[in-house]
Amino acid sequence: QVQLVESGGGLVQAGGSLRLSCVVSGSTFSTFSFTYMGWYRQAPGKQREFVAHISSRGTLTYADSVKGRFTISRDNAKNTVYLQMTSLKSEDTAVYYCWGSLSGSNSWGQGTQVTVSS
Repeated sequence: QVQLVESGGGLVQAGGSLRLSCVVSGSTFSTFSFTYMGWYRQAPGKQREFVAHISSRGTLTYADSVKGRFTISRDNAKNTVYLQMTSLKSEDTAVYYCWGSLSGSNSWGQGTQVTVSS
């Protein structure tokens, strides 16, 4: 069974940076296993929304709201996907979830809180 475990969230001032990590674990799973891996976020009272994803071929896709500020990357040797967040804004405050898609089946992490103070 695959597990996605996030870390790296916290409290940061507006304009600051954070890097989120998502480690893939499970006896037969790795970052190679997924067609897409990425990040979603959910702010209080709002629906979960797409942030960024990276395909197995390395294609990057970002939500318009984070383009130019966030960077997604993958280290296959460490079975880890990262989200480097810069120029953070108060509206980036949310729980960030790691996501993986494999043959139409979605896997989710437990989430990590990011709070940006203005």
